[in-house]
Amino acid sequence: MRAITVQDREAGDYGLSLTELPDPHAAENDVIVQVHAAGFTRGELDWPGTWTDRAGRDRTPSVPGHELSGVVVELGYGTTGLTVGQRVFGLTDWARNGSLAEYAAVEARNLVPLPAGVDHIAAAALPISGLTAWQALFDHAHLQAGQTVLIHGAGGAVGSVAVQLALETGAHIIGTGRASDRDLAGTLGVHEFLDLDGDRLEDAGEIDVVLDVIGGEIRDRSTALLRPGGTLVTIADPPTIHPRDGRAIFFVVEPNREQLAQLAARLRDGRLTPLVTAVRDLAGAPDAFAERTRGRIIITVK
Repeated sequence: MRAITVQDREAGDYGLSLTELPDPHAAENDVIVQVHAAGFTRGELDWPGTWTDRAGRDRTPSVPGHELSGVVVELGYGTTGLTVGQRVFGLTDWARNGSLAEYAAVEARNLVPLPAGVDHIAAAALPISGLTAWQALFDHAHLQAGQTVLIHGAGGAVGSVAVQLALETGAHIIGTGRASDRDLAGTLGVHEFLDLDGDRLEDAGEIDVVLDVIGGEIRDRSTALLRPGGTLVTIADPPTIHPRDGRAIFFVVEPNREQLAQLAARLRDGRLTPLVTAVRDLAGAPDAFAERTRGRIIITVK
């Protein structure tokens, strides 16, 4: 099969290449998915799992990308809940070959059926951004109706999904970003927008929940805005300043089949739209890692 692989950790994006690999093997409880569309995270070339397996052994050449949408073409021994020919989407394991390939071996528990009418490109853009936003707002911050949530990067991949989920919850949403993000954030439904270059962050007032995707000074200044009992959730890096009467949480997204199903239902019903700003083919994936866009770049495979 054709696949994008990396072998030289020091080469960064320049080490990505389109190569031929053997088709993957379906282990117990796996399925083989013929990939129609795939998503990637630019920072994943720095993740340990890109280079070593869970026992710490070198596994290069490895296939990056951990989001996919496609069709099941083979079932491993003991696999239940999915069938050959079924449309699915979800996440590949962090320490196994990923989705930037014509076929991928995926644990069945990390996939959910793709609803009819939902295209593969939209589905491939959702797993990491959608699960990150869901887990930040609901699992960690316990966002409720009537609360005020400050969402940094409201015009970005995670932030745009978080805005849509928070809006459905009935929260008051303050989004941040650059001046060029203002119109998009307004279209998504933010109630207020702060330009991080031209507005004072402190003008946001008191906040119940902060979702931080930036880190550093912005994260630290946001901590001071929390009401007593408030929560800051960050995916950028562990917080260095903690609120006096509240919580500051750093987390890494985890696969969750039930949450993926919830996101899929919203995608099907038109209640949720992931932000896709560019689509490239598999041969264009190495260059896509170096592109800087507001939302997601999705790779079409089949």
